[in-house]
Amino acid sequence: MNYATIKPTDVANGPGVRVTLFVSGCTHHCKGCFNSEAWDFGYGQEFTEETQKELLRLLSPDYIVGLTLLGGEPMEPANQTGLLPFIKKVKKQFPLKTIWCFTGYDFEQDILGKMFPASEVTRELLPLLDVMVDGKFIEEKKNLRLKFRGSENQRILDMKKSLATKAAVWCEEFR
Repeated sequence: MNYATIKPTDVANGPGVRVTLFVSGCTHHCKGCFNSEAWDFGYGQEFTEETQKELLRLLSPDYIVGLTLLGGEPMEPANQTGLLPFIKKVKKQFPLKTIWCFTGYDFEQDILGKMFPASEVTRELLPLLDVMVDGKFIEEKKNLRLKFRGSENQRILDMKKSLATKAAVWCEEFR
């Protein structure tokens, strides 16, 4: 897996000060995407053990409230495989820090309907996520007033509740 960039301090992609990892590779190709250079799975740098150590170091200060995964597309199957061992390390080392994942996939149709039944990696990864912002970016539904979303079709989901009910459950604080 490759990654496009790492932001050591980010306040735009989730609450509080976060570390953000932009993975490379996306098959959605949404019109108006803010990060279209990261569509290419070969873009950027290799996600190595050294990269993971650096991310863990960046996550260590108390003022960092969590990690955000963006892309590209973190939920592309190849990226899930690359991310899972790292996300396990994050949860083990920083159990109180939240993990947000932005995906163009629809939670019910794509993730629960297709990926979850077919992939052990997806079944292991999803419970490690605290929040998922789902849905493709739709330029015609772009709304700059939305918090942590680019277009009105996207949802901010509580992953624990969504997995428990097998249905999308909004994070009440962001509804």
